[in-house]
Amino acid sequence: MKHLIIIIIVALAFQNSSAQLFSKEKIKNLENFDKQRMSWGYYLGFNSYDYKFDYNEITEEIITESSTGFNVGLVGDVRLNNYFNIRLEPGIAFSTRNLTFSDPLLTTTAQREREVPSTYIHIPLLIKFSTKRSNNWKPFVVAGVSWSNNLSSDQDNPDDNSSGQFRQKTNVFNYELGVGFDLYLYYFKFSPSIRGVFAMGDELVRDTDPNSAWTGNITSMQSRGIFINFTFQ
Repeated sequence: MKHLIIIIIVALAFQNSSAQLFSKEKIKNLENFDKQRMSWGYYLGFNSYDYKFDYNEITEEIITESSTGFNVGLVGDVRLNNYFNIRLEPGIAFSTRNLTFSDPLLTTTAQREREVPSTYIHIPLLIKFSTKRSNNWKPFVVAGVSWSNNLSSDQDNPDDNSSGQFRQKTNVFNYELGVGFDLYLYYFKFSPSIRGVFAMGDELVRDTDPNSAWTGNITSMQSRGIFINFTFQ
């Protein structure tokens, strides 16, 4: 269903703009839009998160199963010159990961498997580099840093995996890299993009037992995410 929604959005955007994007007439939509010092908008999109684990000793890896999550947020854009913009994109992201632990001491499904839901307040600060506009479209790349506050982290929960509770740190700092393109439609600018989000620090809250079958062999655990966003300005 979610993939169908993406196809419908892209198809509608293409239908409304294809004649002006690729026609020889080259009628420019929103010709002065990029001359604004500041502009505003919002985005909707999807995400897929997993974890990168590093271990103290070579062992069977923890299996991470990702699912498709949802993003929504606002965009504030400041024009620096014809090619560079600074963007602040505060939003919220929902995701769920399922972990399967392989330690032989974990003999039941309830011990081996953990569902890890996450609700992030996600605030990226990005530099956007765009090429010269060609008719009614313009490709760009973005890079920057972000702060995420995981409202579902359970960092301060006294229970750990021995009680069925998997815990993460609440505050996460990330770096981000992405690509996309701006489509100048008749009434607004539509910008689909894809972006990688990579945590820079260890997010794992370890169990009380230093030899825990769940966390004892983990050196670090870092989130990695892919965001597909559709921005409207």
